[in-house]
Amino acid sequence: MTDIPIIDLQPLSAADGGGVPARIADAMENSGFFYITNHGVDAAVIDRAADAALAFFRLPQDEKRKVAVTRHHRGFNALGDARMYGAQRPDHKEFFQIGLDLPLDDVDVAAGQPLRGPNVWPAAPADFRDAFEAYYAAIADCGQRLLQGVALSLGVDRHFFAPFYTKPLQRTQAVFYPRQPADLGADQFGVAPHTDFGLITLLWQDASGGLEVRLPDGRWIATPPVPGALVINSGDLMARWTGGRYRSMPHRATNRHVGERLSIATFHDPDFNAPVDPAALVGTTGDGGEVTTAGAHILGRINESFGYRSQKAVGS
Repeated sequence: MTDIPIIDLQPLSAADGGGVPARIADAMENSGFFYITNHGVDAAVIDRAADAALAFFRLPQDEKRKVAVTRHHRGFNALGDARMYGAQRPDHKEFFQIGLDLPLDDVDVAAGQPLRGPNVWPAAPADFRDAFEAYYAAIADCGQRLLQGVALSLGVDRHFFAPFYTKPLQRTQAVFYPRQPADLGADQFGVAPHTDFGLITLLWQDASGGLEVRLPDGRWIATPPVPGALVINSGDLMARWTGGRYRSMPHRATNRHVGERLSIATFHDPDFNAPVDPAALVGTTGDGGEVTTAGAHILGRINESFGYRSQKAVGS
C-alpha cells in the first residue's frame, strides 16, 4: 500500500479528461507525486531496456569508462560523479544518460547550445542502443500524453505544452545502485534528498523499493513499486511555471537491504529556449519568480550537482 495516489490515464482521452485532470491537480498541489497506470509504455519495451542496462552496469569499470560522460551530458557516470546540492557525500550510484540524439553539425549543437549533442553508446550489450532508443521514444509519447492532463488540470488547452517540445531537453537515465554497505552510515544515500530540476519526471523502478518522498508535513514516506505503474513527480520548473501552485517535493533513494537496484528516470523537459512565464500559464507570477527559459533553469541546476561539470565551462 502507498499514500501516493494512483491515477489511471485511460479516461484522459475524453474531451474533458474524464476526471484525470482533477486527480492530477490534487496530487500536484499536495505531495507532487503520483503513479500512473494505463500509460501506454509497453512492458516489453521496459523489460528490454532494464535488461540491457543491468548487462551494461555489470561490465568491468574499464569497459564502462569507454563511454564516460561527455561535455554534452551523455554517457556513463561512475560512483562519486554526482553529489546533490547540500549533500555531505556523493550519491552511491552509477548512471548512464541519453538525450535527444543530435549530430555535431546540428544548428544548435554547432552554435554551442548547452546540453545538446550526440549520444554515446557502449559496444556491449549489443542491443543497448536499440533498447534505449525504443524506451526513449515510448516514454516521450507518454510524457506528452501526461502533459495534456497537466494542462487540463490548470484550466488551459490540453495542447498548451506541445509547442514547447519541438526539440526537447528530455534526458533518460538508467540508474544503478550497488548494494550499500551498512558501514557507510545513515547519511549515505543512493541519491540524497533533492528536488528534480525540470518540469516532470517519469520513473520506472524495479521491485527493490527504496524511493521515499517527503510530504509537506515533513514526514518521509515510502513510494514502493506498483506493478505496471510509473512514478510521476513535478520538478522545480513545474513549480516555477505554475507560480508555486504545483509542488516540487524532496525525495531520496537508498539501497541498504537488497542486492542491485535499478531505475530508469526520464526528465521530460521542454526546448532549451522555451519561455517559462507563470502569467501565461496560470495568470499570475505567484511565487514562481521572474520569467526564464527552460534551458537556463535546468543548466544552472545541473552545474550545481554533477562533479564533472565543475571541471568544465559553466555554459558547456
